[in-house]
Amino acid sequence: MLPTENRLRRREDFATAVRRGRRAGRPLLVVHLRTSGATDPHEPGGHASPTRAGFVVSKAVGGAVVRNQVKRRLRHLVRDRLAGLPAGSLVVVRALPGAGDADHGALARDLDAALERLLGGVAR
Repeated sequence: MLPTENRLRRREDFATAVRRGRRAGRPLLVVHLRTSGATDPHEPGGHASPTRAGFVVSKAVGGAVVRNQVKRRLRHLVRDRLAGLPAGSLVVVRALPGAGDADHGALARDLDAALERLLGGVAR
């Protein structure tokens, strides 16, 4: 599970990451990454915020059990990769319909490939 400070919950934050961030698509998922904000506008004092991640898994992926399984797998994968992302960045991982049938390894490969593409020009 992701720690509380690393969870993306507000609709505005999801919209910011999706509309203003960079996008990398893979066969199983699409990753949106917004790296410009180093401070959290919602936090008093404007302290440097940690990297936050959110997930979008629609009914096209499968039934409730399959969707929850995909979300759990993606949360676990992203938790292991948070240290490699720039501080204050917003990450939204959107699962595509094929993600419901994919195994853990396939999701990991697609996530790594998408993050590598997005972070190619950004210093880690």
